[in-house]
Amino acid sequence: MTNKHRILFLCTGNSCRSQMAEGWARHLKSDVIAPSSAGIEQHGLNPMAVAVMAEVGVDISHQASKTLEQLPSLEFDYVITVCSDANESCPRFPGNATILHMGFDDPPTLAKSATSESEALAHYRRVRDEIRAFVETLPDAVLKP
Repeated sequence: MTNKHRILFLCTGNSCRSQMAEGWARHLKSDVIAPSSAGIEQHGLNPMAVAVMAEVGVDISHQASKTLEQLPSLEFDYVITVCSDANESCPRFPGNATILHMGFDDPPTLAKSATSESEALAHYRRVRDEIRAFVETLPDAVLKP
């Protein structure tokens, strides 16, 4: 039995935003959060997300894109949807999981208009930093009524 808050970060493809959120939670809050991530679909781990997280010393290269069905347990205290698609498609979870939405821009979509890799990575960095700022507020942000 753990006293850690079991938090699932849910996104459409579990390739970028939810992976970064899980990485930040493991890096910054492993003493109080037991994080997981998953997607409504499985898109594979986004290499640009891996790269920008590595820039700040967080290695998510060992993480894998997965669907809810691939998780060992669906018992969470909190499910945080990090994109609108996941928020709209969020399934029901057993137990008393509290579902919260904290939407972040989609770096791959933003990067499509980039004219260089450097410009594309800037989108990933901005969203990475926004996700970090949110994760730093956990678990207090989810415990408030």
